[in-house]
Amino acid sequence: MTIPKTLFQKLWDLHSVGKRKDGKEIIYIDRHVIHELHVPHAFARLKKSNRAIRRKDLTVIVQDHTVPTILGVELISDHIRITRLFAEKYNLKLIDVNSKDHGIVHIVSSEQGYALPGFTLACPDSHASTVGALGCLAFACGTSELEHVLATQTIVLDKPKQMKVNFVGELNKGVTAKDLALYLISKHGVAKGDGYVVEFCGEIIDSMKVEERMTLCNMSIEWGCKSSLIAPDDKVLYWIKDNLEIFNDDEKLKLASWWDTLRSDENAIYDQEIEINCSKISPQITWGTDPSQTINIDDVVPYNSDKNILGYSKNLKSLEYMGIQEGKSLLNLKVDFVFIGSCSNSRLNDLRDAAKIIQGKTISKHVKAIVVPGSTQIKQQAEKEGIDQIFLKAGFEWRNPGCSMCAGANGDVGNVGERIISTSNRNFENRQGRGVRTHLTSPVAAAAIALSGYICDVREFI
Repeated sequence: MTIPKTLFQKLWDLHSVGKRKDGKEIIYIDRHVIHELHVPHAFARLKKSNRAIRRKDLTVIVQDHTVPTILGVELISDHIRITRLFAEKYNLKLIDVNSKDHGIVHIVSSEQGYALPGFTLACPDSHASTVGALGCLAFACGTSELEHVLATQTIVLDKPKQMKVNFVGELNKGVTAKDLALYLISKHGVAKGDGYVVEFCGEIIDSMKVEERMTLCNMSIEWGCKSSLIAPDDKVLYWIKDNLEIFNDDEKLKLASWWDTLRSDENAIYDQEIEINCSKISPQITWGTDPSQTINIDDVVPYNSDKNILGYSKNLKSLEYMGIQEGKSLLNLKVDFVFIGSCSNSRLNDLRDAAKIIQGKTISKHVKAIVVPGSTQIKQQAEKEGIDQIFLKAGFEWRNPGCSMCAGANGDVGNVGERIISTSNRNFENRQGRGVRTHLTSPVAAAAIALSGYICDVREFI
């Protein structure tokens, strides 16, 4: 009798090449993408250990964290210079900041076919799981693991547990994939997914665009998950069709036949299952300094009066840092800066949706607002559709692709005490500049707040 398997189990079994004496398994990596922040350390370790790169053809380097995004600015960081040197020395493919393929690593890896259904992918960045939306099993890796992947084309892991999250019901007005992610984290905490690979399922997932699924998978890391997956369907196969030119017709047929099997079997057993009724969810916004400190836009900041509850000190610190009060609404709180971008929410559908909110309107005079597309391909398509002009006429800055304010590694940061609305994935202290207060929202909510100049309910603008 065949034992039913989850999608994760199928991909894990397919890529497992052995087990070590300590119980950890050796997993083969089909594709390896690296961004410039980790290149200097990893390649220095390779040189010191006198190890070669095993599969140069399966490795690509992307420049995204330290690249300038302001139009016309060409400042080159040390990381970019060193990345170019190592790419040339080791004869590796480099997606340079000046390349037509340039963009954020988690966006270009799926956009250009490095991540495909059923593949494994390693990337030295927390949000590698973004490509799980294609049914690609991705793992983030540290510097020592990065060296190991480069030298062996494998990664060593404890086998994760398995969780199923089933989204049911209907989405309310103004509720997006970002809101679902923030709601999930707020209800279960930032450590609930620790040690798990989560599979997102349900009628809501089926109805989502591929790019929306990427937002959900991207944010799974903020929930503590090792990685995340969504079974590939016809939407995914259509989305990747232009990336299959490297395969001949016979290979395409074999891949299509295999991809049709990439779903969890009926009655497959998970270690844990969660159901989320989306009909109860309103647009979300963070009030504190991690994504679990999130509320419905029309709720008040939770009371923090019981010193005996777990998290009292953390909540108190967040309230003080953010300059807000328990029991108070965030509505009408003055905003200084709005950032639409990052690997969470800088895709074409994000820009289209935000543009619909602001079309024909002007942002508040006291707000600085920027839009940073996730890749050159996204930027060019948005410009072809006139989306850039909608943002520019409304008062936004239209930037070049890059990580920008999400990490702030390129100098895109706010000033001390500024309150920023951000579509990125992290809001811890000083993330977007020293003393900067960050609230995470969806792109449509960010667009509405830019118009208002104050935290508001996006549903008023729909």
